[in-house]
Amino acid sequence: MPYADYETRAAQPVDERLARLNGELRDASATTILRVSFLREWENKITYVSSFGAESAVMLALIADVAPDLPIVFLETGMHFPQTLDYKEELTERLGLTNVRDIPPSETERKILDPKNTLWKSDPDACCALRKVRPLEPALEGFDAWITGRKRFHGGARLSLPVFEFSQGRFKVNPLASWTQDDVNSFLERRNLPKHPLVAQGYPSIGCWPCTKPAADPGDIRSGRWAGQAKTECGLHVDKTERPRVF
Repeated sequence: MPYADYETRAAQPVDERLARLNGELRDASATTILRVSFLREWENKITYVSSFGAESAVMLALIADVAPDLPIVFLETGMHFPQTLDYKEELTERLGLTNVRDIPPSETERKILDPKNTLWKSDPDACCALRKVRPLEPALEGFDAWITGRKRFHGGARLSLPVFEFSQGRFKVNPLASWTQDDVNSFLERRNLPKHPLVAQGYPSIGCWPCTKPAADPGDIRSGRWAGQAKTECGLHVDKTERPRVF
């Protein structure tokens, strides 16, 4: 089964396919996981969704080594730090990435729901839904799987993150699930990759500017995301049935 044709693998029950992949590649290197995903499991049917944030250079460099023309989705929320947009351009050129796709929210919907771009103040869940969650679905059309840069050391629900999972009709691949902060730092140094400019200013996790602050707790790299709120995720990696209800 592992080396059957694409149609045969696609027809395998999801639970069986996950068990096969996680059993085979649980302890594999990130590069091996990417190669298997690109060349065997989901050839031309997989993408990477990148925030071009604090640790994104690691995954982008690994992808560039294997498939620099891989479709890379960047959710252009209209609320990114200027430094993030500059960093995106720098990494894209430096790594030779040729298929980065900017995905904005629906302008019609934004004008109705957030005409003054202040929705984040009153309802951050609705803001994330407008600018990230809903735009992602059409961006993923035609793909059977997508790659994330999530890691277990980020804490919270990510502590038990598997290498492969299935959610909302698609497989997710987490090649860096077992990486530690030391692994990330060592890779960046070894490959001489530029760091996001805001990392030096105390931002170990970077999202949209209204809802991102320097980390209050050095031991929790996401403590600067939606600081002071119960919210910990934008919703991209939360099942629909578990998302806060927004209007």
